[in-house]
Amino acid sequence: MSDKVSRASPPARRGEPLQRFLFGGVYGSVLASALAAALGGEHGPLDPGYDAAWVLVACIASAAAHGYAHAIAHRTADAAPVTTSAVRSMLTEWPLVVAALPTVAALFGSYLEWWGEEGAIDVALTINTVALFGWGLWSARAAGRSWPASCRVGCVDALLGLFIIAANVLTK
Repeated sequence: MSDKVSRASPPARRGEPLQRFLFGGVYGSVLASALAAALGGEHGPLDPGYDAAWVLVACIASAAAHGYAHAIAHRTADAAPVTTSAVRSMLTEWPLVVAALPTVAALFGSYLEWWGEEGAIDVALTINTVALFGWGLWSARAAGRSWPASCRVGCVDALLGLFIIAANVLTK
């Protein structure tokens, strides 16, 4: 028997930035799609500027909540003060917000009267579905999968976007 004491060590963080980036990209694309799909069935006058602002605010709040939840869940494993680790964790969720920017831009374009809000929602849902394919493809390639396998993963991720599009069509 060995006299060495086995101590649990924290997981390696080598791949964490890429993992957080990919996670935030998928999460932000799905969240922005769901928020945009929920916009089209309103009663009353359309206000795409207000809608764009609320998609952005909701994504920022989701990113902050996700980062804060991680900080709280891991507070015993980190020697840093909870406030410091919470702020750091919230700031690492920036990819979620960035992934929502195409949706915000499409809605803002509608606010500028470049196109209608329904068209902006359709464009946002399409862009986000293509982005989901890209996130899946990228993550599979980063994991060392072949191109055909990576394309299959991308297609499965794109199904999330297609699910939101189908739900949007069926509910309106």
